[in-house]
Amino acid sequence: MSIIPPIQFKDDELILLDQRKLPNEEVLVKCKTLQEGYTAIKDMVVRGAPCIGFTGIFTLALWIKNNSEFNFTEFSSAASFLIEARPTAVNLKYEVDTVLSLLMGVKEKDKAYDLVVNYGHEQIIKSEKNNRMMSENVFKHLRELKPQDKYNILTHCNTGFLACGSIGTALGVIQVMHESNAINMVYADETRPYLQGSRLTAYELGKLGIKHKVVVEGCASYLMKNKLIDAIVVGADRIARNGDTANKIGTSNLSIIAKHYGIPFYVVAPTNSFDVKTNDGSTIEIELREEEEILNYKEYRIAPKTSQALNPSFDITDGSLITGISNENGIFHAPYDFKENI
Repeated sequence: MSIIPPIQFKDDELILLDQRKLPNEEVLVKCKTLQEGYTAIKDMVVRGAPCIGFTGIFTLALWIKNNSEFNFTEFSSAASFLIEARPTAVNLKYEVDTVLSLLMGVKEKDKAYDLVVNYGHEQIIKSEKNNRMMSENVFKHLRELKPQDKYNILTHCNTGFLACGSIGTALGVIQVMHESNAINMVYADETRPYLQGSRLTAYELGKLGIKHKVVVEGCASYLMKNKLIDAIVVGADRIARNGDTANKIGTSNLSIIAKHYGIPFYVVAPTNSFDVKTNDGSTIEIELREEEEILNYKEYRIAPKTSQALNPSFDITDGSLITGISNENGIFHAPYDFKENI
């Protein structure tokens, strides 16, 4: 089955695969303005920390294209506005700040536009190489920790090409293992309330021809107690200096259960997901999303009309519960103390 790129930039347009429509429809959304890029990020047309970052880069290119002159002060205001679309995912701020640094002192509109577009394309190409490296780090460590021919892997949320625009992070580990014929079964958490696991991870696993089953989050203890899981791999939206990791809500639960049953628990993320200026997870802003994502399923109300909901999009996994954190520079183990040169 053919794989449609989740993010493309060509002919002065940002083209996104609408992940809200998957797996039943493969619909492309075209963005031509800053507001349209902001909305695509906010409404989760595009999602996954790396792809959010890439979308931020190209959205800033659209702003430059749509203005008659390049004014750095006005551009900085547009950049600050864009960051607010998804405040928890550090990749967006990282890429926006990098673009601001890249354009410091630039006055010509065409030069600014070309610099940003070229930087965006370079980052996507770079991510393919880096994600494969960090995936291989985990596979190698798991093989050393638990030598066996094939493995059963549990993953949470979505961390493949839809999230990364490339091989993926945690799902990249699964893809690398599959290429070595080392996967027996992948269990994909459905990932409430937005169902990234059942809608998107299962979609990707099907595209890659990897044997899998979708499970509810509440199944985790059952799987581990019955020795159906050899390891857990997840991604990250932000990693603090001490290894505390912000990821999709439900990740922390998995790490606690894995610790109880002695199951290796890996976090896989690029260096731009590391926030070494944040000492620990207690100060990471947790995005609260609309109540309707829990109270409704699409247009159907599934809770009483009088009910309210609390919908944090992320939780914090304690660094002490993580077997290994892998990025393109290697795999790290607790106690964590990430420095600027990770």
